Amino acid sequence: MFQQKLFDASDGSQIQVYFDGLCQPTNPGGTACFAFIVKNEENTIYNEYGLAAHNSTNNVAEYIGIVRAIKGDSQLVIQQIKRKLRVKAPNIIPLYRDAMSLIAKFKHIQFELIPRHQNKEADRLSSTAYQDTLHDNPTLRKKIS
Repeated sequence: MFQQKLFDASDGSQIQVYFDGLCQPTNPGGTACFAFIVKNEENTIYNEYGLAAHNSTNNVAEYIGIVRAIKGDSQLVIQQIKRKLRVKAPNIIPLYRDAMSLIAKFKHIQFELIPRHQNKEADRLSSTAYQDTLHDNPTLRKKIS
């Protein structure tokens, strides 16, 4: 649902990446959307949000979020990335491998679960992604209504 990852930038400053994923109107089986925000101290450097997949899960959305954040709700994602829990779901395994191969490229990276109230911006962006998806897909809107 909400995560934060911290790593050092090449100039020695700390960069924070907040990411989130949701699956609406049901999880599993709904529309999965992701969001992430890159900050340098308190300044937002970049953010992105969008559709992860249809007929999916919030876990898929969260992995898409972290992979997209590294390239440019979930304690589960953090625990899997820290290798404290195994990745078992066939649709998550390739996302996990992609995330781990990207993570391996950083000299220093740290993951930490943060509470929802400290991650409102990423949470709002993943909701915006879902709303945008509804507006772009009238058929989906009819199924949800």
